[in-house]
Amino acid sequence: MSAIHFIVFLPLLAAVVAGLSNKSFGSTFPKVITTGSLFIACALSWPIFLQYLGGSAEPTISPVFTWMLSGSMQVDWALRVDSLTAVMLVVVTSVSALVHLYSWGYMSEEPDQPRFFAYLSLFTFAMLMLVTANNLVQMFFGWEGVGLASYLLIGFWFRKPSANAAAIKAFVVNRVGDLGFMLGIFGTFLVFGTIDIPTILAAAPNMHGSTIGFLGHRFDTMTVLCLLLFVGAMGKSAQLGLHTWLPDAMEGPTPVSALIHAATMVTAGVFMVCRMSPMFEQSAVALGVVTFVGAATCFFAATVGTTQTDIKRVIAYSTCSQLGYMFFAAGVGAYGAAMFHLFTHAFFKALLFLGAGSVIHAMHHEQDMRFYGGLRKHIPITFWTMMFGTLAITGVGIPGIFGNTAFGFAGFHSKDAIIEASWAAGQTSAFWVGVFVALLTSFYSWRLVFLTFYGKPRWAGSEHIQHAVHDHHGHGHDDHHDSEAEVTDQAPTADEILHGHQPEGTAGYHPHESPWVMLVPLVLLTLGAIFAGFVFHGAFIEPSAGESYWHGAIAFNEHLMHAMHEVPVWVKLSATFAMLSGLAIAYGAYIVSPSFPAKFAEAFRPLYLFSLNKWYFDELYNFLFVRPAFAIGRLFWKKGDEATIDRFGPNGAARVVQLGSFGAARLQSGYVYAYAFIMLIGLTAALTWVIAR
Repeated sequence: MSAIHFIVFLPLLAAVVAGLSNKSFGSTFPKVITTGSLFIACALSWPIFLQYLGGSAEPTISPVFTWMLSGSMQVDWALRVDSLTAVMLVVVTSVSALVHLYSWGYMSEEPDQPRFFAYLSLFTFAMLMLVTANNLVQMFFGWEGVGLASYLLIGFWFRKPSANAAAIKAFVVNRVGDLGFMLGIFGTFLVFGTIDIPTILAAAPNMHGSTIGFLGHRFDTMTVLCLLLFVGAMGKSAQLGLHTWLPDAMEGPTPVSALIHAATMVTAGVFMVCRMSPMFEQSAVALGVVTFVGAATCFFAATVGTTQTDIKRVIAYSTCSQLGYMFFAAGVGAYGAAMFHLFTHAFFKALLFLGAGSVIHAMHHEQDMRFYGGLRKHIPITFWTMMFGTLAITGVGIPGIFGNTAFGFAGFHSKDAIIEASWAAGQTSAFWVGVFVALLTSFYSWRLVFLTFYGKPRWAGSEHIQHAVHDHHGHGHDDHHDSEAEVTDQAPTADEILHGHQPEGTAGYHPHESPWVMLVPLVLLTLGAIFAGFVFHGAFIEPSAGESYWHGAIAFNEHLMHAMHEVPVWVKLSATFAMLSGLAIAYGAYIVSPSFPAKFAEAFRPLYLFSLNKWYFDELYNFLFVRPAFAIGRLFWKKGDEATIDRFGPNGAARVVQLGSFGAARLQSGYVYAYAFIMLIGLTAALTWVIAR
């Protein structure tokens, strides 16, 4: 067996062992098995990535077995490794290994840890199956596998109704996208006669200009196929319209949020578009749709993130926005830049989520930032790691505007590359959206830092913290299950929030730093947030190095990469100016003049409520889809099932039997004269019948 077999199947084996062990072996054994297998997979993945980085490796295919044979379709289960797969291997295994280790501390009070760690490893296996797929059916297997695992993990605390609802919502919304993905796979097989990805991509240019019948009309073949595939990507990567499941996924434990948002499920759509990029290159319409949807998602999620108060939801909408960046990079043809941002985003987004988990752990599972404040002195390691994560996501760096090598944190290299590529590709609308969103990203990221770590403590407003004051032993199992519910009516007033009002009773409570098993992953991810962009930018976006690295794994546009480096100086500085502007606004609003946000929200209340309520997408979908679906269900239930099927079926038959038995019972009186009378009636009836004949 080769290294790739161990990388892919070790997490599956660990998931099976942990799942079957349940509680019989305690919690330590399944944690050791699952975490150890992920660290082994991670250790085997990095040499593969570095081999491709050095240009010394060629794409390989490791067969496992023949899966299906049906007519002309043969589906071989094989593991493909090329430069694109190598990127995903290090992203998935590195983040997953650290999330496993982090979960040792975060989930230490959870009695059902074996099930949790089994689900985590199953999630990782499904994602690894997806990124190593050599055909579309195998990719779809991994695609549905991450959907199943996300359902299990989001609803892990199944005694919590909101967690169950969030899990079902994620599953249903993704089924909408998956329908498009399935139709795209069916159409691709119909057109190309194969589901083998290398064969399809090699033949894609020959289909340029051809048409296909769809919904009773003739359309461009590649446009139809690519748009159907992209619908699947929209669902899995939470793009505008199919994004509503992503914020609710915060109902799962925080390590799950980090894994979903940084390394697994939401990156699957970006990976798929880049993998199938030679197909997308044949359709300008499809690329335009990808660009528009990506830019719209980028803008939408950033605006919503500016008003959220739940620390995890702010980061969740940040993920949605950053995914929009990746998609509009792919839409303008900068697939290398899209993958570069996916790569760097995995490190700083996992860092931010796990850092938020450390804050939540310190605050006895309180998630509302309005109850934070002044935490930098109490949890300094968490503060500095989240500070580096914020520097990375906001894109802090020094641009190389006169040919000098730029230096900055991870997001500076990848996000600025996307913005510059959109200008170089002539997509000025996407460029300006990207610049404005960079400002919003800086604002809501620093807003999170200032509300959480600066100002006066506002802890006593939280019901959870009040319990912590009176109960120094913290929360038990039942509280942990309800720990991540959003606070509403218990929140302090706007004036109390903005002026740091601290009710009496907080003197006995002191936030505590997380245990080392949670801090070590934060420190390691901090290194990625600092250096991942600077060290690896050449392989992703430099023209000659990028062409050598990708080895045809994606449609690498060397001309666009050259043009990207030749954009005007003001274009290169635009994202930096936007970042500084967002920082200045957040600093002024939450440090210098804390009363300003409340005044702004009051002056622009409709706009504020529009953002706070997430553009009312949930309410709109509830009106258009959920309520009609329930109404149809009730119609079939009451009128169809109960009033028709049950009435004339089992209930009707039971009623006939009941009436018959009732009549028979009335005849069985037990009196001899009654039986004689019945016999006389019978005899009379018989004689009458004989005489009548």
